[in-house]
Amino acid sequence: MLRRGPRGHRPITPIVRGAGRGAVWAGKQGARGARWAAERGEEMWDKVPAEEIQERMQEYMESARESIGEVVEHELRDLRKAIRRRRKQLGI
Repeated sequence: MLRRGPRGHRPITPIVRGAGRGAVWAGKQGARGARWAAERGEEMWDKVPAEEIQERMQEYMESARESIGEVVEHELRDLRKAIRRRRKQLGI
């Protein structure tokens, strides 16, 4: 791949050239997309239901807190029981 062919070019050269062209094309398309987003971004942002998203996130967080609290309570209860059992075994 890196050796020189009969014409004096490396066989990998066309691949590297193609990759370079692809990178240039991708850069142009990315810039085009960025311009489009800049022009229409505010308009699109106004359509996002921010209040609804905030309410849902608050509900999810509250639910998660309750679930975590329940798990912690359960684990503490189990730990206390295990400590009592161990103390009984040791005669304390």
